[in-house]
Amino acid sequence: MSMARVAAVFALAAALFARAAAAAPPPQELVVFEAASLTDAFASLAEKFRAAHAGIKVTANAAGSQELRTQIEHGAKADVFASADLKHMDKLRQAGLVLAPTVFACNQPVVVVRPGSGVKAFVDLASVDRLVIGAPGVPIGTYTDQILAAAGKQLGGDWVKRVQARIVSRELNVRQVLAKVTLGEADAGIVYRSDATAAKGKGTAITIAIPDAFNVTAEYPIAALAAAPRADLAAAWINLVMSPAGQALLAQHGFTACPKK
Repeated sequence: MSMARVAAVFALAAALFARAAAAAPPPQELVVFEAASLTDAFASLAEKFRAAHAGIKVTANAAGSQELRTQIEHGAKADVFASADLKHMDKLRQAGLVLAPTVFACNQPVVVVRPGSGVKAFVDLASVDRLVIGAPGVPIGTYTDQILAAAGKQLGGDWVKRVQARIVSRELNVRQVLAKVTLGEADAGIVYRSDATAAKGKGTAITIAIPDAFNVTAEYPIAALAAAPRADLAAAWINLVMSPAGQALLAQHGFTACPKK
């Protein structure tokens, strides 16, 4: 076969491939807006979801719940929203932007400390060199303020003032708080137990429990968006999250079942 004919064959094959690629439908996509603390757990759930739904792409947008709410309010396209608190979900529900939410998991704040920081117990936060917490309006920031207020009733207002004096930054999501500690930019931070679980075994952070008398329980609601482009996939995702397999996977990542009310 002449070189000219070989070149023609390759050109024809390339043209046919290009035509087939152009004619192929784009992959179906499920867009999940998720609180930053859900990053690892939902990544594992996404693997299960793709295994059960061939050809479906799961796209995650992980950020602070307050930031995700703002994006949705400004018209961002998504199928599902999972929040780290009820407040931001309720605001979207009141605006008619999400369908009826369901609480699917709970979480508890803990203290994470850099090895060698000298922090051995929750009360030691008053003497830590550099403390980082969540910003006001961010779920973990709100929970932290509630914890400090509760602790102040027993440990005293002076203790709270000393803790507040140690704060070097307030971050826009809980993973930024964790990163400050694991990278050595802070000596201690308050995050969720699920985040501490994600850092476990890396030798970069030690988990210290917050006394039950001061601590709070974070409730995580999930809902499909009212204008979800793929309502069927949104329903399937929520079903997976609520299923025994989904709940077991969440437990592996440090989440817990919510106390019965």
